[in-house]
Formats: sequence, C-alpha cells, structure tokens
Amino acid sequence: MHELFVTERAAAQHQRLVIAAREAGVPVSPITDRAADGLSETVTPQGIVAVCAHVDRPQETVLKPGAKLVVVLVDVADPGNAGTVIRVADAAGADAVVLAGDSVDPHNGKCVRAAAGSLFHPAITRIRDVDAALKACSAAGLRTFGAHGYADTELDQVTFAEPTAWVFGNEAHGLPQAVLESVDLAVKIPMYGRAESLNLATAAAICVYTNAMASRAATT
Repeated sequence: MHELFVTERAAAQHQRLVIAAREAGVPVSPITDRAADGLSETVTPQGIVAVCAHVDRPQETVLKPGAKLVVVLVDVADPGNAGTVIRVADAAGADAVVLAGDSVDPHNGKCVRAAAGSLFHPAITRIRDVDAALKACSAAGLRTFGAHGYADTELDQVTFAEPTAWVFGNEAHGLPQAVLESVDLAVKIPMYGRAESLNLATAAAICVYTNAMASRAATT
C-alpha cells in the first residue's frame, strides 16, 4: 500500500485500520465524502480508498515445478467472472491463476470485488501469448485440461494423479480450436438435466473442486 485516503466518518469507524496504516509508514490523507465518491467506483463508497501496488507477478516466479493446481483463463472478458474464478481457485487451494490472451485486467475494480480478498492469496500472473502460457504450464510439469462442452472425455472419467492446469475459455465462445488442440486433454462436465450449458464461474468451480478433492483424497 502506497497511500490511504479516508473520510472523517470512515476514520472514526475503522480506527484500527488507520492506526495500522500509520504504524506501517503508509501516508493517511483525509478526504471529503464528495472526494470519496469521485475516487470510488461503487454507488455507496465506504469512505476508504487505498493506492496499492499491482498484485500480479512475473510468470517465471509463478509457473515453476512444484505447483500442483493452476487455473488458466483464456480471453475471459467479464471482470465479475474472472474475480469469481480467482475466488474459486483460492478456495480450492490452487497455487496460481493465469490470465492469458485478452483476459480482463485482474486489477479491474469489479474483478477485485468479485474475488472478495482472494486476489491476494494464489499467485496471479498475466501472459499475453496463450501458446506461451500453455507451454509454461507444461514446462512446470503440469498436465493441461481444457474445459470444453463438446469434449469426448467427461469429468468423472478423469484421474488426477499428476499436477494439473485447468484451462477455461471466453464466456461466449469457449476455448479456441488451437488451444483445444494444444492441451493434453479436453474435458466436459456431464449434463444430467436439461440445461444446455453452465456459466464460466460455475464450470470452473466444478472442475477445479473435483480436481482438488480427488487430489486430497489420494494423499490422505
């Protein structure tokens, strides 16, 4: 954190936060309610705005041997979806989340709010070149699974004996054909009812948690 801005009301309500910031050497500046409205993206701002360093890291520090579970988002456009998947990855104990291609900036305000604090837990990296992202996962010893609604292999047929990178595509178009041809295995979630598909965040939660629970069961 580089600087903290607080309204008089917020400073009174969150005294411990203000004290902790000052003790950490962070400059704390008072602002008006009107200034807080202008600085915040929300309809009802809390009166606290912080200037912080970016949380994403270089890929070489994130995708390296030893990672057990990684989530890769390819061209994911909606910040709410991206933030929710980051939260899912965190809850499932994933080591890292990769935002590849034209995926949304993880520092987008809506993405940050949807992540609900999880943006600070798994390592986050951005890799513009999707092929390079997949190759980096493979070089780190991760088997790549691409989520695809028309895959031949269903999720309940997959074993999770190796470290895994789950690859999810754009909300409207899914994974490009080139990516599906590059991953080690394309996997679909079986549909037992009449729904045609699942949204990105729900599909990611099912796949990642199935992987995480199977891996934990195998080690206990």
